[in-house]
Amino acid sequence: VPWEFSRILILINRGDIMLDEKILSMKEEIIKSVQEVVRIKSVEDKAKDGMPFGEGVHRALENCLELSKSLGFKTVNVDNMIGYAEYGEGDEMIAVLGHLDVVPEGDGWKYSPYAAEIHNGKIYGRGTTDDKGPTIGALYALKAVKDLNMPLKRRVRIIFGLNEETGSKCVKHYVEKGEEIPVGGFTPDAEYPIINGEKGIVTCKYKRKLAPQGDIILESIRGGIAPNVVPDYAEAVISLPKDKFDIIKKLADKVEEIKVEEKEDSLIIKSYGISAHGSTPDKGKNSISHLLLFLGKLDFKGDTKEFIDFMNKYIGLDLHGKNLGIYLEDEISGEFIFNLGTILGNNHEINIEINMRYPVTKGYEDFKDIFKEKMDLGKMEEIYLRHKKSLYVSPDTEFIKKLQKVYEEKMGEKAELISIGGGTYAKAMKNIVAFGPIFKGEPMVEHKPDEYIEIDSLIKNVQIMAAAIYELAK
Repeated sequence: VPWEFSRILILINRGDIMLDEKILSMKEEIIKSVQEVVRIKSVEDKAKDGMPFGEGVHRALENCLELSKSLGFKTVNVDNMIGYAEYGEGDEMIAVLGHLDVVPEGDGWKYSPYAAEIHNGKIYGRGTTDDKGPTIGALYALKAVKDLNMPLKRRVRIIFGLNEETGSKCVKHYVEKGEEIPVGGFTPDAEYPIINGEKGIVTCKYKRKLAPQGDIILESIRGGIAPNVVPDYAEAVISLPKDKFDIIKKLADKVEEIKVEEKEDSLIIKSYGISAHGSTPDKGKNSISHLLLFLGKLDFKGDTKEFIDFMNKYIGLDLHGKNLGIYLEDEISGEFIFNLGTILGNNHEINIEINMRYPVTKGYEDFKDIFKEKMDLGKMEEIYLRHKKSLYVSPDTEFIKKLQKVYEEKMGEKAELISIGGGTYAKAMKNIVAFGPIFKGEPMVEHKPDEYIEIDSLIKNVQIMAAAIYELAK
């Protein structure tokens, strides 16, 4: 008994060093396992029997569950919607939430997106950073804890999500099936140090019916690619008497963002902006808003004029919902964010899509009635509205303090808590925050051609995750 007690003390005192050394000894095994799962094209596809997210995603889940078994973990497959590896004993559970689905590879790759080639100390391939590399890394972090027989009071689950990129239905199913919710944990699906606040997100689409009147007709209008992207181009085609062409061209000459082209009995009015993510519209220039402001200078009549005037009065170039009367802010995450993302229509109907992000300590209830009132005023009919609640975990929460401790010990710098306008996988499950895998100063390569993870960063991540798992579960 005394020998065993001494052994536990040594493990506790030297646990960090031993974990790092153990992980270094598994380096080649970790690299190989990451390569194997990256080689599986796990983009969501048509559902098949027993494969709700398509064959590729299912193969990725099978790969990770088989790997988990080979590493000595209990495994559970929850209806092929999500799965997990589990280790340890105890009434409570902590979790690492990762995902195996990836976005389509797209064009422009130098290295094959599903070959997992290694060049200059980097593993290249779709999912290497987002999120297969870190998820496999978490599995080996837990293996290191297991192999060293480190004393834990809580069970640990490495959860393999399959639908993060297109809706997180996987985690919703996990919850609906009554699977256990962790008392704390993290997702290695963002950046360090710790993201404990994420703004709530409302994405919606509205339409306005039109009846063309007057001698200037809005034949068509279009702009933007998605509600959460600041549009960099928009255009409108208007028909009007030719004797008015020059008047409009002269107006356009005075506006930097607007160019006009003549086409038979119509003019094409082109608006140029700067693209940016919908969470940071101040970094872009909204081409739709500038187009509508220019159209507001023209002599439209009836419904078309009402629509344009409404959009310019209540939206315009406003990025914070002030014109609509829905502005909110807090000290933690800052101001309300508003982005007019798309517009599409003709002289009978126009559709718009909007992306809004509200502060972490606020709720949709704080502005939804005012927003609806304004949209009704503009005769805008709702087509859809999707809402993701804000996420905020208090700095005083036990598992937040433990993650801060681990980061500061491993990185030698203060673990600042971050609130962001974007959303991470942490929103999908209670008691989870984003923790890694991207270190300060590293480029954001996820979703881009030639996505990669540096092997040194991968191993450092595994070491940090192992320390975090131990700290949370001991």
